[in-house]
Amino acid sequence: MYEILLVVYLIVALILIGFVMIQQGKGADMGASFGAGASNTVFGSSGSGNFLTRTTAILAVIFFVLSLVLGNLASGRGDSKSNFDTIEVPMTETEVPEVPVEQNNSDVPGGN
Repeated sequence: MYEILLVVYLIVALILIGFVMIQQGKGADMGASFGAGASNTVFGSSGSGNFLTRTTAILAVIFFVLSLVLGNLASGRGDSKSNFDTIEVPMTETEVPEVPVEQNNSDVPGGN
């Protein structure tokens, strides 16, 4: 369930980014007076403003709802152990085993 919602969340985020990038800015109406307004006829006589605005708003609501749901699901996922539960006490000098040292190491240069 969590993985499916995560994939849907990613797809909605990418589509939302695409719709925001397609929309015209506030100053785009100025270009229409110089002959650049003919591109709005693809979406009808009212232009693409209503369609893109509504779709962006719907996608934004879905995005935020999925964010809250995923955050709620992720809060219960994790170890119940604390990092402090796994701390080990270091060994003291009396507990450290001594390693026997050989006097005549042939591997060490200068040793006999």
